[in-house]
Amino acid sequence: MVALTDAQRAVLDFERQWWRYTGGKAVEIENQLAMTPVAYYRELNAIIDLPAALDHDPTLVRRLQRARTLARRRRSNRGFRVVPA
Repeated sequence: MVALTDAQRAVLDFERQWWRYTGGKAVEIENQLAMTPVAYYRELNAIIDLPAALDHDPTLVRRLQRARTLARRRRSNRGFRVVPA
């Protein structure tokens, strides 16, 4: 198994404790990790699929995976609505 990089561990560690910082999450992502929020969430989403991430912080990774699955289900259940003319 390939180990997480320092940057990947930093993303997971930040996600675990971002609420402790004084600024908003987007501001702290830029300050702490030098990433845009879009890049951060893209990276986080990829990291939580890595087996090494589960070894690093199983509770956090499983919570994030559940949240992602739930969000996907909600989006897919919205579907299309037919609006009467």
